[in-house]
Amino acid sequence: MGDFNVVLLVICIIVCIVTFIFNTYILINYQHPDDSNQAYFPKFVVVLGLSVAEISILMLPADVANRRACQHAIYNGSCNLTLPMKQLWYAIYCINAILVFVIIPFSIFYYEGDQEKTWTQRVFSAVLWCGATVIVVGLILGILYGLVGKVDFTVRRLNSNTVAFTTDFSQLTATNPCFPSTIRTNEPANQCAAYLASSDSIATWTMQTSFPVYVIALSTILGSFFFSFFGGIGIAILPLSLIFAFIRRPKTIITRAQYIREATDLGKRAKEIREVALALQREERSGSKGRKWKKNVKQVQQELVYLEQDQEALEEVYPQGEKAETSWALTVLGYLGKLFFGLIGLVVTVVWIVHIIIYMLINPPVSPFLNSFFVKLDNAWGLLGTTAFAFFCVYLILAVISGEMHVGLNFFVITIHPMKWGGTLMNSFLFNVGLILLCSISVIQFCAKAFAIYAQATAVQEIFGNNLEALRGIKYLFRYNIFQIAFVIFALLTTVYYLTFGFRKKQRKGKFQLV
Repeated sequence: MGDFNVVLLVICIIVCIVTFIFNTYILINYQHPDDSNQAYFPKFVVVLGLSVAEISILMLPADVANRRACQHAIYNGSCNLTLPMKQLWYAIYCINAILVFVIIPFSIFYYEGDQEKTWTQRVFSAVLWCGATVIVVGLILGILYGLVGKVDFTVRRLNSNTVAFTTDFSQLTATNPCFPSTIRTNEPANQCAAYLASSDSIATWTMQTSFPVYVIALSTILGSFFFSFFGGIGIAILPLSLIFAFIRRPKTIITRAQYIREATDLGKRAKEIREVALALQREERSGSKGRKWKKNVKQVQQELVYLEQDQEALEEVYPQGEKAETSWALTVLGYLGKLFFGLIGLVVTVVWIVHIIIYMLINPPVSPFLNSFFVKLDNAWGLLGTTAFAFFCVYLILAVISGEMHVGLNFFVITIHPMKWGGTLMNSFLFNVGLILLCSISVIQFCAKAFAIYAQATAVQEIFGNNLEALRGIKYLFRYNIFQIAFVIFALLTTVYYLTFGFRKKQRKGKFQLV
């Protein structure tokens, strides 16, 4: 038992270190060149936010492993748990809320501040904006907590005495605690009167929930809307995008003549975009910034994205330099890797959707499915089931990130805060990290419910308990699995759409005009 606890502690430390290193690598490769030697505080917030989101997801399997370290104890209190999970859960939730509602807004306001101001002026301005945001959010939470921050539990009110009862107790003593197990068959005995209680004894027990639990519940509600949308789309688009990238891959290197022709066309398009952008700048200086001007700006921004994508595709099919052959070989291997991981992801996606339907949406559940699978893996080796459990939990947050990066917040023809390899500004990074943090809370609750059998008696279930399904005003969203249904619907619609249009390769050539 002690050795197992030590192993768990060592694994947790190693995972935390690896997580910070991995997120630093992501930041370095995704950041825009303009931010390479500046914006250090927002960068720290990005790495911290991503790490908190990922560690919070991995805390759930750690919670399970921590509890299973005491599975042979007579009761949980007789075992010294390796990790104080309940305190760690509250800490991670508090850090998550502070990052989402305080630190990330402050970082965005500071980063987007007027560059001509001194850093102290930018900090002061960011503090004012962030303070206003905190006050508004605090007032909303306080008012809601005071008015509807209660839970309504359905209970049966029982007042018990005993009444004489004579019958064959051979069947009753095994199922009814009112009968002593040593009672002899066909002898007079006393039965609990409460056992005969009618349905009229059902009542509603109302109590005020704690403020931290209420904040966690509201954060879960808010995050569940984004999780159902981005996660539902992402769990389908994550494997399909990898598979279709392989299908649409370039089959061979183009000739030099083809490259010159395509490069010339890209140059003409770049010149057209520049002329349009200069015209829009002149309109902006003249003060004519109407609806038509804004629409043209969005169109220019979208054309710039298309131009960059086409340039990258052209460089891919015509590698240059002394290592051109090596570059092409790596490109081919990269597409084979996408096919491999896409097929694995497709299997995991199908298993997740089946598990949600047969265990979460059908009442009573058809089968424990993955819960039983994890238990069998644990019986084979202590941490094997926990590792598989962690993989399925992490896959959900990867699905959220995939959905967010592919869809983003699309308004008409422009994507707000897109994530791009080697071209993501810090304000977009911070915005997306905030969304991921918000969704991570919902992923934890989602996994705790999806794997309720395997994760039973864990600290996170003690925190959530039945509070979400009894919280006044919003309990029906969880009681009737609204978010799970929306998740599956978005996943199925995305699959149909991608299978219908995914094979098509967008043609973006052609001159565009101002409206």
